[in-house]
Amino acid sequence: MAAMNPDLEHAPQIPLLNPPTGESGRRTQKGTLVFIVSIVFLLSFIIINLQSHEPSFENNITTVPLLPIARGVAEGVSAKSNPYLSQKASYNWTNAMLSWQRTAFHFQPQRNWMNDPNGPLFYMGWYHIFYQYNPDSAVWGNITWGHAVSRDLIHWLYLPIALVPDKWFDISGVWSGSATLLPDGKILMLYTGNTDRNVQVQNLAYPANLSDPLLLDWVKYANNPVLVPPPGIGPKDFRDPTTAWIGPDEKWRITIGSKLNKTGLSLLYKTQDFIHYEQSDRYLHQVPGTGMWECVDFYPVSVNGPNGLDTSENGPDVKHVLKASLDDTKVDHYAIGTYFIENDTWVPDNPNEDVGIGLKLDYGRYYASKTFYDQQKQRRILWGWINESDSETADLKKGWASLQTIPRTVVFDKKTRTNLLHWPVEEVESLRLSNSEFEGVVVKPGSVVPLDIGPATQLDIFAEFEIEDLASKGIGKDNVDCGNGAVDRSAFGPFGILAIADDQLSELTPIYFHLSSTTKDGSLTTSFCVDETRSSKAPDVSKLIFGSKAPVLSDEKLSMRVLVDHSIIESFAQGGRTVITSRVYPTEAIYGAARLFLFNNATDINIKASLKIWQLNSAFIRPFPFDQKL
Repeated sequence: MAAMNPDLEHAPQIPLLNPPTGESGRRTQKGTLVFIVSIVFLLSFIIINLQSHEPSFENNITTVPLLPIARGVAEGVSAKSNPYLSQKASYNWTNAMLSWQRTAFHFQPQRNWMNDPNGPLFYMGWYHIFYQYNPDSAVWGNITWGHAVSRDLIHWLYLPIALVPDKWFDISGVWSGSATLLPDGKILMLYTGNTDRNVQVQNLAYPANLSDPLLLDWVKYANNPVLVPPPGIGPKDFRDPTTAWIGPDEKWRITIGSKLNKTGLSLLYKTQDFIHYEQSDRYLHQVPGTGMWECVDFYPVSVNGPNGLDTSENGPDVKHVLKASLDDTKVDHYAIGTYFIENDTWVPDNPNEDVGIGLKLDYGRYYASKTFYDQQKQRRILWGWINESDSETADLKKGWASLQTIPRTVVFDKKTRTNLLHWPVEEVESLRLSNSEFEGVVVKPGSVVPLDIGPATQLDIFAEFEIEDLASKGIGKDNVDCGNGAVDRSAFGPFGILAIADDQLSELTPIYFHLSSTTKDGSLTTSFCVDETRSSKAPDVSKLIFGSKAPVLSDEKLSMRVLVDHSIIESFAQGGRTVITSRVYPTEAIYGAARLFLFNNATDINIKASLKIWQLNSAFIRPFPFDQKL
């Protein structure tokens, strides 16, 4: 138990969470004004030229430069850069700042660019992850498949590149794919290749030696591609095959993301040998207005049991999750529903929360996720890509870009029965070192309470919050959400913790609840949010506010778990009912200057907080020692 300061309850009333002021705030407003003026000028220029009937060559007209197209868009995948940030003044990052920002226990390559996780699987005692990787630069391009293995999903060993773009059917990129383990022990990998003519096709690869637990060598099927875009589907709208599942007819099924006009959809194919396929005369599912579906995932969850399920499981106690990464919004959406094996269609339980219009896997910086079934521990594990929030200039200077979340288990929420619960794999607890505990810390309206825990850059935080005399306060029915961030004040919030903050609170990242309403059974409706707007003083960093409603049942306390790993913050509310991943690039709240605080920006209520906080060790992520026996 950490020693408590007896004066904590009487902590000074620090005027937290005023809107940003000073140089940083003025620069933001000025940049917005310049952007608006530029757009108005550009539109005026276009209108003037449209009104001119004959071209004039007498005057030299200076045109307004347009923003460059984001990387990846021309090639037919989701944007892999943020051109808007390239228009911002580049911050003078020092090597010490950039070195601190590299994480200590999240997976990423030794250097250069990484995006989507691919084909994860467990085989002969090793967890394998493949990932899209540029071996030449810290920006997207020349996409190959990197490869790494782990015994515990935390400590990783880098292996040689698994797949390279060297054939006509993938020469423009080896893109997302999935592994299927067959009952006879074989492993098949289906992946999207971008051809020499920028057509998306599906290809087959397999391990050269199944007796090798590291699966070092992969062979591409000689007669690839095995699938090409069907009639009516665009050449750049056909990608990311799922793990296969088998039906009662002994045929395997896969689904592939696509679209027709603005209708996002999942195509379905059957096969017996993974070489010859028949397309279903129905889509697995489609949702108008959701645009291109990338990285589709489809898997069963048990509605009663505690374990994950193999991808081919089905039955009366099984629901199926359909997830799509929406190219238009760069968000991973999912829905829970029923899979009808007799005609290979899927129907959501709640049409108002269908894929793309309802629940999100993660409400922060998160995309292109992929699950796999871990047969060793009978659990389903979710990987997700954390994309960048800084400029390409900074990425090139630091020499790396993007990383993966901590792997998460996925289970059906048996309390609400309407959503999933995501939680860090238990193995992350092996990194825990010293811990601090705080019981019943009272945080008064408008105050901030420092937590004396030592270093605050690698943490595992459990926090529970009680609201004093909530019933007597008569909480209202206002539809409160994340609004303008933690600066918004109401009678009942926001309140929570400030991570990666400095002593002066010039840089901070609030993770917080904001109460909205109660129901007749005593359940709460609350927003769970992360506010990045003051996480960094650097202008070339995107700083957003993320969040969503987080149902709190009548028998539950308000609770959050937060993993802090330098520039990454993963936040889980109510046991993983709502999850937010944040990417922050502080300039001052780094190394020994990083602090942790409690805060209460409500106007009418005291908050009582209890916390358990562990310092976390670093995980080793290094090249495989090939001179040693397995």
